[in-house]
Amino acid sequence: MASVRTVPMLIWVLGVGALAMFLPAAHGLVRGHMEVSRAFFYSGTLFLIFAGMMALATANYRPTNLARNHLASLVGAYLIVPVMLAVPFQWAVGDTSFFNAWFEMLSSFTTTGATLYDRPDRLSDTLHLWRALVGWLGGFFVILNAVAVLAPLNLGGIEVLSGRAPGRQNLKALIEVAEPAERMFHHAIRLLPAYGGLTLVLWVILLAMGENGLFALSYAMGTLSTSGIYPGVDYSHMPGLHVSEIAVFAFLTVAITRRMLPGRVLIDRSARLRDNPEVRFAAMLMLTAPTVLVLRHWLGQVDYIGGIGEFSQAMWGSLFTTLSFMTTTGYVSGGWDVARGWSGLDSSGLILLGLAVVGGGVGTAAGGVTLLRVYALSRHSHREMQRIIHPSSIGGGSPVARRLRRDGAYVAWIFIMLFGVTAVVAMLLLGLVGMRFEPAVILTMSALTTAGPLASVAGEVPIFWSAQTDVAKFILGITMIFGRVETLVVLALLAPSSWRR
Repeated sequence: MASVRTVPMLIWVLGVGALAMFLPAAHGLVRGHMEVSRAFFYSGTLFLIFAGMMALATANYRPTNLARNHLASLVGAYLIVPVMLAVPFQWAVGDTSFFNAWFEMLSSFTTTGATLYDRPDRLSDTLHLWRALVGWLGGFFVILNAVAVLAPLNLGGIEVLSGRAPGRQNLKALIEVAEPAERMFHHAIRLLPAYGGLTLVLWVILLAMGENGLFALSYAMGTLSTSGIYPGVDYSHMPGLHVSEIAVFAFLTVAITRRMLPGRVLIDRSARLRDNPEVRFAAMLMLTAPTVLVLRHWLGQVDYIGGIGEFSQAMWGSLFTTLSFMTTTGYVSGGWDVARGWSGLDSSGLILLGLAVVGGGVGTAAGGVTLLRVYALSRHSHREMQRIIHPSSIGGGSPVARRLRRDGAYVAWIFIMLFGVTAVVAMLLLGLVGMRFEPAVILTMSALTTAGPLASVAGEVPIFWSAQTDVAKFILGITMIFGRVETLVVLALLAPSSWRR
């Protein structure tokens, strides 16, 4: 058992990915899709043998720099694992290129949820299940690394709370990362029952509400992982109010704060949930965005006639879609079209783009800048305005609050600058390959915030990922990786010794 726990993290991820292939293989066998079933069974067997051989070869490997090895494995997983996952997918689809299959798996594994297969009947139910499963595993991989890898290194947003330099370990962190595989096992055992249990509960609730089995499972997996993957048809294709949306809405709150899941990433566990800055800031956004959309019906000149029914659909549609895109999930409510007509804004999707940039909670599967970083900058700005009016004033609050608006705001600003630079570089590259400005902005922010469905609702007309060139897809794929692992993590990997104060 000791030798098993010394296997590098990347090998374990490859092994889990190979084991996951047997689920769609069984599904295809039951459904009578023998060709699809064979593709996943043979691929799973082959890659499981390969992972076992690699585990034997690296069992006694001991990295000289544990922290850097952690970060390298994290980045390497997003570079290597989607290639492996694309093999059975391309084999099963048949009439698609391996590059498109790689992009689809990368989008799923990074929980972006962007798809190149727009027609619902383009993929079989087994392949839809595989996309949802890869997204679900990718979401768990994000949460696990946030707890076991990034938190001890003051990365992933925890540096805003701790006030220490990103990428710099303290003595406690050095002890915790001494055995990388044991840390991963320890946290995986604690997180998987909660993560899997919540997924199972939502699946059962959706089934009880009359949803189709594959639809319910895909939505349950897509909600908890924030991948936003659905089997061809979602609520936006079914206008009206749906009771099952309420269940999905309730479980989307898991991506607002890390308090919903166990783990050592909690620095402020003793604080009350209602005093959590992420929860309070998310509640403020949840009240602001839908209210602006709905009230504009009376404040502006809107040629849309509707009664109480349309008002209810508009309010719920804007509320559900606001939370969905703030957590970078990307599910669109059946009442969103009514909300757009009610508000009279042709570009109301830009509000969703802004919400996706803000992102969800630290230590969750959500992407974006994260609520905590934006909150730290807002508190810092508020304090600076107070000092302009009253130069001799003393800022109050607890030690955590003072650290948040000083050191926390400092590192949050560094991250936002890196986030902006990454977005600008990606947009420039897309412009060089012939893409127009508006699609370049929307697709870049969709990839960088890991909110793939944003491309279809942010502009006046939907933008399809399948319509882009292969070069543009490659640029957007790399942008997804930067958005998922965060630019700050990449810099800490390249120059860990430079993050000192």
